[in-house]
Amino acid sequence: MSDPTPLVDMRNIHVSYGGVHAVEDVSIDLYPGEVLALVGGNGAGKSTLIKTLSGAVVPDSGEIHINGERVEITNPRDAKQYGIETIYQTLALAENLDTPGNMFLGRELTTRFGNLDDSAMEDAARKVMKRLNPKFENFKIPVARLSGGQRQAIAIARAVHFNARILIMDEPTAALGPAETEQVANLIRSLKSEGIGIILISHDIHDVFDLADRISVMLQGRLVGTVNKDDVTMDEVLAMIIIGKMPGEVTQDELEELRG
Repeated sequence: MSDPTPLVDMRNIHVSYGGVHAVEDVSIDLYPGEVLALVGGNGAGKSTLIKTLSGAVVPDSGEIHINGERVEITNPRDAKQYGIETIYQTLALAENLDTPGNMFLGRELTTRFGNLDDSAMEDAARKVMKRLNPKFENFKIPVARLSGGQRQAIAIARAVHFNARILIMDEPTAALGPAETEQVANLIRSLKSEGIGIILISHDIHDVFDLADRISVMLQGRLVGTVNKDDVTMDEVLAMIIIGKMPGEVTQDELEELRG
């Protein structure tokens, strides 16, 4: 990676709920044009960690640096100011609205007379979608009638239009078929080529190996470790997820047991 300064550098993050350590002393970073997969079983702490970056949770301690500068993120508005956008599994789309209506939901463009500027919003939607998915043409159809892959494209387009540099994607291919999964994979590759950094939360180990550059594994609130995707096997990552051992620590017998 040519830029030595991470887009995101999360250091020693702690989050507790009552006496439970949901996230304990976790540090991860993300570089421009990189996909960092964040994986772990249910309750591993990955969602809580990401919520500290998106502004939904304020950590008890630790630091967040964006482009090398320490920042305070206490709510989602702060996160957006630093170019951080989150695409949740639910996508947060208004089913009855079309593509431009969803892209500008809550941030609508108006004419100088105070009316909605539908043509300006459609033009902007077409421009950003041309970059992401040139074959997309369903701009005037309610999103309820679009495929899962097309809906994911709209959610991504909304983030990109509002200058996201850091994109958090929560299970982006969940419940999609193979063709739609490939559509979303192509979108992610397109974003990478523009220098956008992506944190990908996924339970699908095949997705992770298809899309990620590095993989950070959490278990019971702690970071097991971060590895380069090209340096590990799927079995070694599964060993990190299930038994919390790094590739150099796991035995052949343990790997065989996981396969069985």
